[in-house]
Amino acid sequence: MENPTGAMKMYKTVCMLCFQVCGINAYVKNGKLIKVEGMKEHPFSRGVVCDRGYRLPDYVDAPDRLKYPLRRNQRGGFDRITWDAALDEIAEKLQAIKDEFGAHAVALTVGSKGAEDFQISAFAQRWRGAFGTPNYFSIEAHCFRSRIMARQFTFGGYPLSDPDNSGCIILWGHNPDASEPPLAARINRRLDEGAKLIVIDPKRIPLAKKSIYLQIRPGTDAAFALAMINVIINQGLIDKEFIDKYTIGFEKLAAHVKEYTPEKAAEVCDVMPSDIYNVSRIFAAAESACIEQGICSLDQQINGFQTNRAIAILQAITGNINKPGGWCSNPFMRMPDLRLPDGYKDEMPIGCERFPLFHTFWDTVSPYGRQMELPDAILNEKPCPVKAMLVNGSNMAAAWPDSDTFGKAFKKLDLLVVMDLFMTQTAKLAHFVLPASANPERLGIAMNYGLTGGISYCLLNRKVVEAPGDCWPDWKFFAELGRRMGYGEYFPWESDEELVDCLLEPSGISRQQLEENPSGMWYGKRSYDMNKRIRTPSGKIELYSQTLADAGYDPIPRHIEGPHSRIMAPELVEEFPLIAMTGHRVPAYCGWQLRSIPQLRRLEPDPIVEIHPSTAGRYGVGNGADVIVETKDKHIRMKARYTDDLKQGVIAIVHGWEDNRNANVLTKLEPNDPVTGYPALMRNIACRIRTA
Repeated sequence: MENPTGAMKMYKTVCMLCFQVCGINAYVKNGKLIKVEGMKEHPFSRGVVCDRGYRLPDYVDAPDRLKYPLRRNQRGGFDRITWDAALDEIAEKLQAIKDEFGAHAVALTVGSKGAEDFQISAFAQRWRGAFGTPNYFSIEAHCFRSRIMARQFTFGGYPLSDPDNSGCIILWGHNPDASEPPLAARINRRLDEGAKLIVIDPKRIPLAKKSIYLQIRPGTDAAFALAMINVIINQGLIDKEFIDKYTIGFEKLAAHVKEYTPEKAAEVCDVMPSDIYNVSRIFAAAESACIEQGICSLDQQINGFQTNRAIAILQAITGNINKPGGWCSNPFMRMPDLRLPDGYKDEMPIGCERFPLFHTFWDTVSPYGRQMELPDAILNEKPCPVKAMLVNGSNMAAAWPDSDTFGKAFKKLDLLVVMDLFMTQTAKLAHFVLPASANPERLGIAMNYGLTGGISYCLLNRKVVEAPGDCWPDWKFFAELGRRMGYGEYFPWESDEELVDCLLEPSGISRQQLEENPSGMWYGKRSYDMNKRIRTPSGKIELYSQTLADAGYDPIPRHIEGPHSRIMAPELVEEFPLIAMTGHRVPAYCGWQLRSIPQLRRLEPDPIVEIHPSTAGRYGVGNGADVIVETKDKHIRMKARYTDDLKQGVIAIVHGWEDNRNANVLTKLEPNDPVTGYPALMRNIACRIRTA
């Protein structure tokens, strides 16, 4: 990190503000991050940087950054303390809780930072194994794992999309201009080359202007997908050779989808039957096709898992698996397994007994608990008492469903430790708040395995500036805490460099090689080979899942109406006739991050609920008015924004605001998806709106 005083130096590194981990050129002068620009040679982001990424220097130097460890005082505020004092007191309290209540009385949680920054989740799991608690939570219990599971049950693995070679792309509940700008740029390039685009979404997103657009009723995606399967099978548009050779259960699938005619599905989805016929034919007839789903917009509903399964089946019956432009196998970088699973023996994390496939199937074991049942463990000590939590990079008091209940639960804890960059809603409830370093302030590894359109590429996340105050990387906190509690043998690393060397060792790539190739290196190639073993029990792509059938679940997807739909709850809908969609993204922010950055706050200064003018007119709500969004039990305060792009009768609540402006005040802890137990956060909440 040598940099002569006064000289500007450019570093090839990455932005880790979100899961995309885009390549950037970071410019540093006098020890300060001055600006960033896109790294054009990076094969994933290709020089694209979003508004958030451009403001990385402001994020790093934000005046409200946490810089020193803090301990809650008797007045309800916080006092600055040293790391040594904080670690000693935390270790003492954790040991006392373990001695009195058992190791399971301590839980850990890691936010989305643990997805893009492997070190955080790896060390959290290593520490919990040494301590002996099974209770480890993350976003996985309500975000994205449903999609991973659905593809595993279908393909035995997790294939990724290949939009750069696709002749037809479906954006399904996904607005990449807001959440994945590099993907939006890649799709635009592909459209310029002649590819076709289909958008299925209750809101007309920017890319819909270049597409065939279907404005679907929220929560009916499974019915739409099954109707597409019906058309493709009945009109002989399947890839019969592929199905005969690589799949199992086609006859059962064909019989099952007979009831999902486009005419019936159109009534359910509020679209025209001709539209279903049209997009089905276009998708099936394309030389290659891939479906790009929203990050979790299809997951957080009663049909989440089965919708993901239906979409996977669409890819399979058209032969768009391990084919250029379809869904393909990408190798994952070999990394050491830092977990210590023997530490908690055979105990399952909280919540997994009710949803056993979420925890384990075949030879796959998930480490995650289901946080929807965590408040009961804290407040009522059922199924076991939870007295303490360690929280890294997670604002779960705001981000998890029914945030009021979680806030109440966290206040009851004997010990809450939060490590973050900012004083979040969760940190304000903590007994100890610990300052975390930002990614430009530490050395690490960045992998572009990707959630959508991923590639097998890695480079160093470089330390380009010093962290302010006494900020530490999260791994160091777990290592130092482990040493104080007698687990030193499990935490031998003393520096970022030692840790990176350890993490790289199984891959065959060295830190020196990455230093010599600052723009990054490939560690594998996308595979189009169907001759590799399909890792399902049958050795085939499973259109019909015997595993699901044996566990008492639907072996082939079917549509189930949500609990707040007009069909399931007509009396509720009569009183609360609007459909609320939560989780709505805007380009300025990533989750709960970046709202203190003035340049971004000017772009989106207020918590917004979008509404069609005709819908607003029925309730006397003006454009820009302060409004109350209320459900049967709760309400929040937002600011209305008119848009003709949103389906009438639907409102879209922007994601990521805290306290009484947070959509998760309205959401419920109840599990809805029968397989995963996911709550219905996003697609079908009965509500109404009025002027505040």
